[in-house]
Amino acid sequence: MPAVITDQIRVLNATNFVSGISTSDNSYYVFIGLPNATSVASDWNTNTPAPIDNFDKHDDIYDTLISAKKITSNDVLRVIKKITWSSGTIYEMYRQDYSINNLSPQTSATALYNTNYYVMNSDFRVYECIYNGAAPSNSGAGVISLEEPTHTDLQPRLESDGYVWKYLYTIKPSDIIKFDSADYIPVPANWSTNTDVADVRNAAVDGKIETIVIENVTGASYAFNGTKNGVPIRGDGDGGLASVTFINGQPSAVQVTNGGSGYSFATLDLDSVVTNTGTASQFSVIIPPPGGHGADIYRELGANKILVYSRIENSDVTNPDFPTGNQFARIGIIENPQVHGSTNLLTSASASGVYGLRLAGAATTSLVVSPDASVTQNVGVGSTAIGKIIGYDAVTKTLQYWQDRSVATNDSSGNVPTFGYKLNRFQANPSGGSNDVIVTTTTGTETLSIDTGFTGVSTTVNARTYYFGQTYNSGLANPEIKKYSGNIIYIDHRPEVTRATNQREDIKIILEF
Repeated sequence: MPAVITDQIRVLNATNFVSGISTSDNSYYVFIGLPNATSVASDWNTNTPAPIDNFDKHDDIYDTLISAKKITSNDVLRVIKKITWSSGTIYEMYRQDYSINNLSPQTSATALYNTNYYVMNSDFRVYECIYNGAAPSNSGAGVISLEEPTHTDLQPRLESDGYVWKYLYTIKPSDIIKFDSADYIPVPANWSTNTDVADVRNAAVDGKIETIVIENVTGASYAFNGTKNGVPIRGDGDGGLASVTFINGQPSAVQVTNGGSGYSFATLDLDSVVTNTGTASQFSVIIPPPGGHGADIYRELGANKILVYSRIENSDVTNPDFPTGNQFARIGIIENPQVHGSTNLLTSASASGVYGLRLAGAATTSLVVSPDASVTQNVGVGSTAIGKIIGYDAVTKTLQYWQDRSVATNDSSGNVPTFGYKLNRFQANPSGGSNDVIVTTTTGTETLSIDTGFTGVSTTVNARTYYFGQTYNSGLANPEIKKYSGNIIYIDHRPEVTRATNQREDIKIILEF
């Protein structure tokens, strides 16, 4: 049977996502990863491939995950399509009845949320178009807008160009910085309790009529000229009245004088107060959204998209989870990852997704590694552990690396087959192997050893404490994020971004429900 997933379930899902961010049962992270994108595809930066969503790629994403930052309730906000007011544009007006059988006149949209019925002005104030001058003389399409709305009145205001605009809210400067983008504008958080918008919210009247549109006057012939007051608005509400202006016996304008309340359907009963000797004129009484204009801005504006904001930056002293000197080409969102080695929910502000080695040897203070190249260790007879280098810190003598399926080896030959056999982990004291590791540098290779006597989360050099962002045990560090735990709910590929020491990245992700 015919069925439809309504727009309102999309708005509800957006609401539930925002609510879920702030609960203790959930933990969401924005992550960066894939430091070797051009090894995956040589033309990655010019022909970036679309992400693949399957379980196979799910595991690969974790293997190449570099680090992640927790999303808080302050990092998410509902957003709507950016429509900036511009003189000379015909904007569509709010109507409750756009459909496949009643397309919007400007955008031919089948639904309200796809029309251009609201705007943001130059002062970051957002307005809804209550009336755009639609009349039979312009086929109901409306007139061009010439006067930018700037008021903050609680009731809709008629401008000199014939438009009626309803002020909704002003975007806060802090929200502009974090949540404004080229295509979207933010909607205030917690509309039902937000004190900044309380006046707009409290001014809403459920079922109050603001607009009546003349659809057709062909054949109408009323025994009246001038303005007729007290024309009743009939329906399931109460108190609605309008005044109708006539020219040459035909209605030319309608003004609502009392919007009443409680209407979910209505008609203008003109023929009950004025004699008509021809065909009855056709009017559309515009019904407001549930609760009235301004009661629930998320439903009124169709806020079914969420902008997730995250700033990636480093303090080399206290927050080294985001390494520098290498690239990332993948970002995404993980829901409810766990702590490495446990089933506990990961809740730290940031977390590393890579492995670490604390190195010892004369060359550690001058070592210049080759990012994405290999670091290896003989962990047994015919068995080699292979890692791919993220970066190296000569001050703390720590090397970060990742291991994916490409470094799995055939234990008997040491070759790397296409799909791998066994992926060997680095060991502090391998039985039958060696404590030495071979590091690929920019000029060749360097043989060093794992500092198995070192355990801790920091080191002090020249009276300054440096934190690793990971816990080292016997010179080895595991990722802080448990591999393959949680759900990857968003993936985005992009050209490689090289991280520098003084660099920070503002990541803005749009989730559409």
